[in-house]
Amino acid sequence: MAFLEITDYKAVADDKTLSVIHQQSTTNLQRAEKYAAEEVSSYLRSKYNMTQAFALTGDNRNQQLVMIMCDIALYHLISWLPLKMGFEIREIRYKRAIEWLESVQAGKASPELPPLIDSETGEDIGNPMKWGSMNKNKYDW
Repeated sequence: MAFLEITDYKAVADDKTLSVIHQQSTTNLQRAEKYAAEEVSSYLRSKYNMTQAFALTGDNRNQQLVMIMCDIALYHLISWLPLKMGFEIREIRYKRAIEWLESVQAGKASPELPPLIDSETGEDIGNPMKWGSMNKNKYDW
């Protein structure tokens, strides 16, 4: 997945831990990133254009989203290890990531992500609040 880079994981795990967790296999890491992307998208796709958000690279990405993706991917990688080594800290960070996703979903947090736009009207369809009123009625007979 192009959204996450290997250097992004250094904020949440050191090099030695990361190499043990993904078992020296980039295939395992890529698979965990796909799982994480779908899990994050399941919370946010009703309000945000996640295809656009995941297409961004480098410093253009939302750094909170990068950290959340790393935490969720590492949580899935830990679950594949024998004896689930280091599971406690990954579980805590995973739960914190899910809490943040739920707060975004509930509208309590609002990350800077591309809004979900209707391709025909250009209207923000992820925003549940609609503003405006009907035309004024004139009852002159």
